[in-house]
Amino acid sequence: MIVWLNGAFGAGKTTAAYELLDLLPGSTLYDPEVIGAELRWMLPKERLAQIADFQDLRSWRRLVVDTAAALLTEVPGPLITPMTLLRREYRDEMFGAFAARRIPVRHLLLHVEEPVLRERIDSRAAADGGATRAWCLSHVRPYQEALPWITAEAHTVDTTFLTPRSTAERLAEAIGAGAGDVDIVQTPEPTAETVAAGILLFDDRDRVLLVDPTYKPGWEFPGGVVEPGEAPSAAGVREVFEELGLRLDSELGLLVVDWERPHPPGYGGMRLLFDGGRLPAEAAAALLLPSAELRGWRFVTEEEAAELLPPVRLERLRCALRARRAGHPLYLEGGVPTGTAGSGNLLR
Repeated sequence: MIVWLNGAFGAGKTTAAYELLDLLPGSTLYDPEVIGAELRWMLPKERLAQIADFQDLRSWRRLVVDTAAALLTEVPGPLITPMTLLRREYRDEMFGAFAARRIPVRHLLLHVEEPVLRERIDSRAAADGGATRAWCLSHVRPYQEALPWITAEAHTVDTTFLTPRSTAERLAEAIGAGAGDVDIVQTPEPTAETVAAGILLFDDRDRVLLVDPTYKPGWEFPGGVVEPGEAPSAAGVREVFEELGLRLDSELGLLVVDWERPHPPGYGGMRLLFDGGRLPAEAAAALLLPSAELRGWRFVTEEEAAELLPPVRLERLRCALRARRAGHPLYLEGGVPTGTAGSGNLLR
């Protein structure tokens, strides 16, 4: 198990973590900052110049999960992880990867009111010669901006007037009661190429429905991985029902077949998009969301989708909309239609 102690820089997470070690038998301190420091040694300076924080490195986020999984083969756990995590998309990526490895996560927030937080930062700066003051203060506002999503998910312990020991005791009590459990359902990471099927659903204004998964960054189309022996269209219908509680009875039209290149650590595979037709307003109003998989859905225009979808899925959507207008599906490789002069190859 991972006990993720979130909170502002300077909130006393590491101090509380050391106290918590005494209260949770078998626990081990796991500090992801060590991974960030090592990456700074190994990565070229040109790459480091492109980022503001080591959390922006995909390699760091991957290694945090992989290292935790490796550590749990050596120690019983839990791993006490004091680490500020303010970007929700990074939370989705890492916590989703933990879920894929069947590693449960408890997400707890150590909250300190801002005036006291600033006092603690100044006190810490006096002790270390001011080396960390500017860094900590620069993250106070991002912390405040992230509070709505963090408090909606994590179990909050207000440590404004608590000692480190009292904080650890509150944390141990909360963990013992099951607080902060991150309820994500995720299939194990693939070990080979996969086939995945997505369904595009439209409203009466021809806007497309997107969903916001809890287990990976960015928005997505309803759908998922095709199971062994399952037809892709049937997989899409099944996933739409599991994700949204919607039963699709009409015949699906194929829009896109996209071969996704292997990109380590991913294996790639075939990605299919089907036209699920227009969704009546009353059916849209009745959509359900499993909190373990999705946190939201919305109908969006193509322009709005560009703000929500990762690049590869955005290109796939644009090609699907093009195929829908043309009345013929498109074959893509790596999100790019094949054919002469980039006109695309129509599947007939």
